[in-house]
Amino acid sequence: MNLLKKWTTYIPGFAVAIVIAAAAKFLESLLPIPLVGASVIAMFIGMIINNFKKPGVLLSPGIKFTSKKILKFAIILLGASLNIATVLTVGRNSLLVMVFTLATCFGLGYISGKLLNLNWKMSNLISAGTGICGGSAIAAIAPVIDAEDLDIAFGLSATFLFDMAMIVLFPIFGKAIGLDDVMYGLWAGTAVNDTSSVVAAGFAFSEAAGNYATMVKLTRTLAIIPTVIIFALINMKIKKGAGAGKNTKLEVNLKSVFPWFILGFLLLSCLNSFGFIPAAVGSSLKEISKFLMVAALAAIGLNTSFTDMKKAGPAPMLHGFIVSALVVIVSISVIWFEKMNGML
Repeated sequence: MNLLKKWTTYIPGFAVAIVIAAAAKFLESLLPIPLVGASVIAMFIGMIINNFKKPGVLLSPGIKFTSKKILKFAIILLGASLNIATVLTVGRNSLLVMVFTLATCFGLGYISGKLLNLNWKMSNLISAGTGICGGSAIAAIAPVIDAEDLDIAFGLSATFLFDMAMIVLFPIFGKAIGLDDVMYGLWAGTAVNDTSSVVAAGFAFSEAAGNYATMVKLTRTLAIIPTVIIFALINMKIKKGAGAGKNTKLEVNLKSVFPWFILGFLLLSCLNSFGFIPAAVGSSLKEISKFLMVAALAAIGLNTSFTDMKKAGPAPMLHGFIVSALVVIVSISVIWFEKMNGML
């Protein structure tokens, strides 16, 4: 009975997040081209509501449940749409560029975050959003490192702002420097952040470039798998170190290394890769996952205030700009290197 009562307390907050998610999806559908993803729209709607009225006792339990538990469940379902074999369809060319861009994001991004005095969680969420796949990567990594809602909000905001600029500027620069469809598709697929933005930037250049950029982006999304495992290990090590410093014993078990939802995510990814999940089922689970993720980000927005973001100052956005600029430069440099050496 107590368990039922506990679950009942989640309903109001969860319902509000679902309504905001539905509104965000509707607003996204009204856009002539996919400039802004529903996740970003939902988060900002939540933040605007928070600015006028913070969640009370009635909504808070459900909002917290949605931002934490539902987010993890959405990540599990996302695995059903990822096929590890996709890596083989785009060849070594895109993989080489992605290795360099990911190294740039998390290597030079780490240095940038340190110089700007950002906490490691916020810094790496911004880097992950830039280097892997925008909101999906941020949503997947955030619960693994126990990120705060403010860290997630800044990660999404940085990804969103620079994606808007890339959608407009990439086709212009791509034509100005004489890129062909494959080179441009590879550039957009590895340097633009969110999937919807990759599609918009790719097809703005040409249909062939858009198709190739989308395929590269799908491969890039697979980097979520090793990244979340690495960050789970890093967070476990930090927790263990903190416990040792206080002369307390920290219990380390399988769950602390591989959180249960990541194991579920990996399981569904493997099942899909070996053809055990029908295409129609995988597609449906992907849509459910995306909608629940939007709802979770709406809940995060409801818990995040503009005042708290202002207190953090311009450093997080500057970090996002630095990492994005480095990725753009490194990716196009590697692509030109491959072209000149006959690798493309």
